[in-house]
Amino acid sequence: MGNGISEQPNFLSNLPFCNSLHIAILGLDFAGKTTVLYRLQFNEFVNTVPTKGFNAEKVKVSVGDSAVTFHFWDVGGQEKLRPLWKSYTRGTDGIVFVVDSLDTERMEEAKTELYKITRSSENQGVPVLIIANKQDLRQALSLSQIETMLALNELGPSTPWHLQSTCAIIGE
Repeated sequence: MGNGISEQPNFLSNLPFCNSLHIAILGLDFAGKTTVLYRLQFNEFVNTVPTKGFNAEKVKVSVGDSAVTFHFWDVGGQEKLRPLWKSYTRGTDGIVFVVDSLDTERMEEAKTELYKITRSSENQGVPVLIIANKQDLRQALSLSQIETMLALNELGPSTPWHLQSTCAIIGE
């Protein structure tokens, strides 16, 4: 999870290249959204507390010969905050959806929330990066298990997506 992107993933190919992108970071509470954000921003682990509203951060990354500034909106994942997610995805260039790879009991809940976001008419065509966090732990679900449990293949062609394993704490 460094600060450089050597090659643009296919799911981003429909994005026009620009110097600034707005990205919403969403997911259930305790998935690791804020830890992912601060790993991207500082390239080190930052101890966090549950987000009660949102965090807004800018991260500048090199993409080939150019630089892109990502404006991240990291929104709390508690159930009472989820109705606010649509305010942060309106007009966004991309969505990062973080799932806890250990939390098998809440994977169906994560799927429901992911589908609410991606099925919204204003989010049609918006690329979604699904981060399978906590992959360093032995009990973590595999990517194929997460893909199946979230039914990612059912998102449809109007939702470009990519599933990425990571561990925000150690930066892999």
